[in-house]
Amino acid sequence: MLQNRYRRTGGRTRPDLRLVLIALCFALPGCRDDKPEPETGPPEVSIVTLQTEAVPLSTELPGRTSPYAISEVRPQINGLILRRFFTEGANVSKGQALYQIDPAPYQAAFNQSKAQLAYAQANILTTRLEAERYASLIAIKGVSQQDLDTANAAYGQAVALVDEDKAALETARINLAYTRIVAPIAGRIGTSSFTQGALVTNAQTSALTTVQTLDPIYVDLTQSTAELTQLRRALAEGKLRADGPALSGIRLKLEDGSAYPRVGRLELTDVTVDQTTGSVTLRALFPNPDHILLPGMYVRATVPEGNNPAGLLVPQRAVTRDQKGQAVVMIVDGEGRAQSQTIETTTVIGGAWLVTGGLKAGDRVIVTGLQQAKPGGKVAIAPAGPADGP
Repeated sequence: MLQNRYRRTGGRTRPDLRLVLIALCFALPGCRDDKPEPETGPPEVSIVTLQTEAVPLSTELPGRTSPYAISEVRPQINGLILRRFFTEGANVSKGQALYQIDPAPYQAAFNQSKAQLAYAQANILTTRLEAERYASLIAIKGVSQQDLDTANAAYGQAVALVDEDKAALETARINLAYTRIVAPIAGRIGTSSFTQGALVTNAQTSALTTVQTLDPIYVDLTQSTAELTQLRRALAEGKLRADGPALSGIRLKLEDGSAYPRVGRLELTDVTVDQTTGSVTLRALFPNPDHILLPGMYVRATVPEGNNPAGLLVPQRAVTRDQKGQAVVMIVDGEGRAQSQTIETTTVIGGAWLVTGGLKAGDRVIVTGLQQAKPGGKVAIAPAGPADGP
């Protein structure tokens, strides 16, 4: 059978020419039946065209709550505590009775001063009548001038004694009133450091209890002097404007990350820099009718700083980072080619980066299709969808 497939030429065996032609046909591209792959067009991307807009800027600052008013209740007289009228931890009103100190010795002092005043007032009558009688007798030489002078002096002393006794009576009345200790301010009262039967003294160092006003309540925030200086410079140069509805309130986040439901306002900025931290204190005032905020709580406040009248916002998903950590976007140039562009960003606002350098209004930034777009390569711009915005 092998002899039928080969010929002998000059004593040599060679393959059949037809078999060689068939093998060559399969080796050549033109002899194959495979169809050529269709040419693909430029990758499709979606873009956003940047436009300037007024962008409200804010900063997040740490802070702690402090009471709007605080009063340490101390006795103003000496004595034994007979009763306590309040419940610890309850709300008290201004002027509400808190403690009763034994009033007996102060009531006795008041009665004594009252009697002394009555005696002095009665003495005025006798000395005045005597002085008037001596004055009428001096004309007929019924008394000597010395007797008249003595009578007038006695009357003057009696008048002065009445004034003195009135002051003593008022002092006794005040001390008697101090036996009932009342709340100097309205607010939440703390624990009582003294119980019934305890001896208290005037101007003692230990407070009987403490009353704190919690509605409204202060939030003391700290901001670095560098940030404050930068903010003031931006306002002075017109890069920021301190107006607009976005600046109307300060919002809080509690320690668990939840948002405080009420809005506060900035009250003051401290004029002294803390030398240890290089920061200043901003004090904000918040309504607190439900007493959600308690003194000493740690919070974070979003404080409006101003409005950037010509801000540029780029969607976050359009921004990547290069090996140096710089922010980079892909833009489409006038020839329809993708180009890499390094940009400068400051903060995230509503899912978009605020751009301060590297881009301008009218630039077309690629939002989707970044993996297919190559720098310098042609791209096809797809119609923008609702998700292509910032």
